[in-house]
Amino acid sequence: MTETPTRVRRALDWLDLVSLGVLAAGLLCWATGALPTDGALASLGRVAPLVLFLGTVMVMVAIVQASQLFDVAALGLARLARGSHAALFAACVLLASATTIFLNLDTTIVLLTPVMLALAAATRAPALALAMTTVWLANTASLLLPVSNLTNLLAADRIGLDPLAFAARMWAPQLAVLAVTALCLWVGFWRRRHRERDRYLVPAEPLPIRDRRLFWTAAAVCAGFVLAVVAEVPIQIVSTAAAAVLVAHCVRRRRDLLSWHLIPWRLLVLTAGLFLLVPAVMRHGGDALVSHLAGSGAGDAGVFRAGLTGAGLSNLVNNLPAYAAVESVVPHGSGDALLGVLIGTNVGPLILPWASMATLLWFDLVTGRRPGVPEDQRIRVPLGRFAATGAVLAVTATTAGLAALVWL
Repeated sequence: MTETPTRVRRALDWLDLVSLGVLAAGLLCWATGALPTDGALASLGRVAPLVLFLGTVMVMVAIVQASQLFDVAALGLARLARGSHAALFAACVLLASATTIFLNLDTTIVLLTPVMLALAAATRAPALALAMTTVWLANTASLLLPVSNLTNLLAADRIGLDPLAFAARMWAPQLAVLAVTALCLWVGFWRRRHRERDRYLVPAEPLPIRDRRLFWTAAAVCAGFVLAVVAEVPIQIVSTAAAAVLVAHCVRRRRDLLSWHLIPWRLLVLTAGLFLLVPAVMRHGGDALVSHLAGSGAGDAGVFRAGLTGAGLSNLVNNLPAYAAVESVVPHGSGDALLGVLIGTNVGPLILPWASMATLLWFDLVTGRRPGVPEDQRIRVPLGRFAATGAVLAVTATTAGLAALVWL
């Protein structure tokens, strides 16, 4: 793996400018009254837990990455598949799907992405294939349970479905989407033409741990993180507590790991800006446009129309505000249409880097823009290929999920 090329850095620097521009536009809408103060505060209040999560979880990941815990996990995964790319592919797909379904997509991004990067560095397995497996399945495997995605919780609450009833409606779409995702991953990134050798290297020697106290502290924090998520503790509280424990440890023993650069300011700025700008646009004609695109939600055609509208808007403005926008125009009682929107906003945002917060988190992790990321764990993400392959998967998987919803 090599450091991110200049053209990719420039694209991400451009994204920095976009983030600042979105925030400036949102604040301007608030200042001019295009978005009244009560609406602005309500929108910021809704997104505040997400902003807290984004800010604290990246601090947690950076410190855990320095502990070598992810490297040890990667070594175990490499030995499990014994050098077979096909076995490694199956293991990664199952692991990423399981963590997304039973924990949530953010946990998959946060805990599995660094493992995949470390795995590629240690074995010379295809780095981009491993990374894409994580980001695609973090999005597409998030349909089955309410806990899998924040949008699921919003939809389940409005429709009035408990977890079992929700799963009973979404199991078929989830299976259809996973099948399409696995096929696209294999064809687009994992088959023989995309790798240098028939078998990857399996490290024979155990990994020497440089700081055992930090290693075991990070291991305990990650275990507590997973247990708390399973117990349905709000994820922003979990990430804040995890980051606090790790920062406290570093203040005492590893101050060299602490830096203001650990805070993902671009994610925070873009998120806050979107939740100011999108409500303002909805107040000034955007709701009529979204309503026209989404339709009435009646019948099978209405489900497809609502879902595809959600997918398209997600890639333009991010899936959380897109879901909120389409949800607001779907008539009450149109449960299938709302589930269609859910499929579109969960599975569809795979084309542009800002289409989902999980994808933005992933970009920060894989391109090594944060300090302390080892050079051999930074990868090149060709943005053109990312968008093109993401578009193929977004269209095919969203269509398959919607078809399963209306026909099964």
